[in-house]
Amino acid sequence: MAQGPSPDLVRVAQDETLTGEAVALDVQSAGFFLRALGALLDFLAGVTVLLLMAAVVTWLVNAGALSEAMIPPVAITVLVLVTVVVPTTVETLTRGRSLGKLAVGARIVRADGGAIGFRHAFLRALVGVLEVWFTLGSLAALVAIFTPRAQRLGDLLAGTYSERTRTRPLPDPAPGVPPVLAGWATVADVARLPDRLAARIAQFVRAAPELDPAARLRLAETLAVQARPFVAPLPPVDADVFLHGVAAVRRDRELRALRLQDERVAALVPPAS
Repeated sequence: MAQGPSPDLVRVAQDETLTGEAVALDVQSAGFFLRALGALLDFLAGVTVLLLMAAVVTWLVNAGALSEAMIPPVAITVLVLVTVVVPTTVETLTRGRSLGKLAVGARIVRADGGAIGFRHAFLRALVGVLEVWFTLGSLAALVAIFTPRAQRLGDLLAGTYSERTRTRPLPDPAPGVPPVLAGWATVADVARLPDRLAARIAQFVRAAPELDPAARLRLAETLAVQARPFVAPLPPVDADVFLHGVAAVRRDRELRALRLQDERVAALVPPAS
């Protein structure tokens, strides 16, 4: 006899983060193009530093302060500093941020959402010498295309990924639930409401006091017809009151979800020492 899935089994989607307490967080990872832009900015910054260091070495050689025999070891030292030491130090001290990541609104975090440490940053920088510098990012891009969170090889080995730090803002304020719908709001299901339709309803509720009564009634009826298939149970009220109730319930639940997510992520990230 076939048995159903165990109630203790935790299912985690590819875009969710599983914490040590087996809590799945819907944290947004940076997409491929966002990561590519951040990596390009970091690469250009590194190239700029290399060119500046090369100019300094050339000036020292021309000034007689550095012999030509010292050029190879100095060049190797500069390469190691720019490609490994600097990226490792920056990501360790900033808890996963760099110039490029700050620009695109992202940071590197552990697989469980926590802040990375020296080991993670060092592995990423070390592997980055091959997949970013030696192959001009082609190997990193190839691996990132086929991973759910656009992880490069260094991320897979270090157990990290890039998380978006600039998420969508909180929903705009909306009037509270109409008193006649107070009981309905406690059991209402508005989760299936499409985001675009929910945004139109919220916009209508905010602008309703300024609308012409006839236009307000027509628009309310149109939006209510579109929203009713996605709301359960349906309250026995007119379209205008119905939309006000839907907008208030939707916003309150999104607000609670966003605050809960922020609290959980903040609990996973230790304060910088």
